[in-house]
Amino acid sequence: MKRSIALGLAVTAVLTGTAVTGVIAQAAPGLQFGTCPEDISKPHPQMQCANVEVPLDYDAPNGEKLQLLVSKTPARKPEARRGSLLVNPGGPGGPGIAFAGSLSGRLPAEVLDSYDLIGFDTRNTAHSNPITCVDPATFWKNPLPDPDSPHTREQNWRRAQEYADGCQQRAGKYLPHLNTPANARDLDRIREALGEQKISYLGYSYGTYLGAVYGQLFPEHVDRMILDSAVNPDTSEVWYRNNLNQNIAAQLRLGRYFDWIARHDQVFHLGTDRARVQAAWDGIQAELRKAARGKLGPLEFIDITFMALYGENNWTALAEAIADFRLRNDDQKLVAQVSTKDAAAENENAIYNAVECADAPWPARRREWERDSAELAANNPLGAWYNSWGVAPCRVWHGPRQQPVKITGEGLPPLLVFNSEYDVATPYAGAVEMHRSLPSSVLVTEKDAGKHGVWALAGNADADRIGTDYLVRGVVPSGNVSVPGHPDPDPKNPAAARTFDLH
Repeated sequence: MKRSIALGLAVTAVLTGTAVTGVIAQAAPGLQFGTCPEDISKPHPQMQCANVEVPLDYDAPNGEKLQLLVSKTPARKPEARRGSLLVNPGGPGGPGIAFAGSLSGRLPAEVLDSYDLIGFDTRNTAHSNPITCVDPATFWKNPLPDPDSPHTREQNWRRAQEYADGCQQRAGKYLPHLNTPANARDLDRIREALGEQKISYLGYSYGTYLGAVYGQLFPEHVDRMILDSAVNPDTSEVWYRNNLNQNIAAQLRLGRYFDWIARHDQVFHLGTDRARVQAAWDGIQAELRKAARGKLGPLEFIDITFMALYGENNWTALAEAIADFRLRNDDQKLVAQVSTKDAAAENENAIYNAVECADAPWPARRREWERDSAELAANNPLGAWYNSWGVAPCRVWHGPRQQPVKITGEGLPPLLVFNSEYDVATPYAGAVEMHRSLPSSVLVTEKDAGKHGVWALAGNADADRIGTDYLVRGVVPSGNVSVPGHPDPDPKNPAAARTFDLH
């Protein structure tokens, strides 16, 4: 049962000059929207698309150009239209237009009435001249090397080098210009093309960092901004330590997942306490280290588990698969959950590495990576090595590195930061630091919950009300707020409360 913790929800203030009757003036738009690509238009026929031209290199604005695909879902009530709400799903590398299509069916009605919902695929992502670094059919063929074994360490370092080399060979001219400041400048070009003096912005996960950098570079162009599941923007954390910090959060969240399985022992029969459920999970991993089951090996089992912790939609299915494997030696359900990277997933992985590798310095010494991973693995074994190998190409990256943008929030209007207490991908301490770095922000904490993505994604009525009041009416809490967490899933009725999981 969730603890009922709610502080200060009734005490609110209205932003000066931005009450519901005031709308943002719109200049003449410079985009001609038309039909979206079929993979977008088929599930979301209401969406319109257009291309925005941006410089490959902002230091050479008259040189080579890139085309970014932008989508629009028009405000449902033109007479109540406030402006444009640009959305980003994170990653870096998440397909933003597909995400905007999903949000068009999830955002509160008042928000969809009041804003043109604008999606965009960041440079070299999805429909915006996508890049890849390797052939996914061969490089990502399952099962992949065990991330934890000392016997596969050399193999994993070779794979990291191969991936970095592949990015240079296949996408070398783009690498110097794939970074968050470039994405932020692209965002402002989209604003100009839309004909907006100011934009509102909703960013999740990496999208919070993109929003913070945009606000740092262009504070005069920000109307309202929600940063949900916040990256730690401290320059010493971006990005190496941010990745390491995920491992501690993941282990904590895994324990809470095992507690949930134990509370439903009458369904799963894996034990009535965390230790017994952990033993069942460990037993499967030991079996897989002896011999893979088809495409399911130790890394794939970690990946399935780690991804399930981002939300709760796969909790029941994963627990059932663990029970089948452990109690009946039936691996079919677990094997079916193995994710194999296709070209789209490889594009996301390429952008994830390219942007993070370029945004900040990374340790160059292999010894330092191995030391930090080993130290974390002692108490946080789920993700320590697995997570490090995911960004290991950054140690030998061929593109230039820059110093992270220092976030101070100077000149920004009031904005909201959301985070759950036990988020895996963006640990809660990062949201506290994001709030500290943005003095005009209010931090909204979802207590006793760990979902990655809170506002409009978790089914939390209290959190949704705060965000909606802010975007539509300019109302913000007078101080930081805690809201009760959304309910855990019911394994006897797993479809009862489906949420939207960010990965």
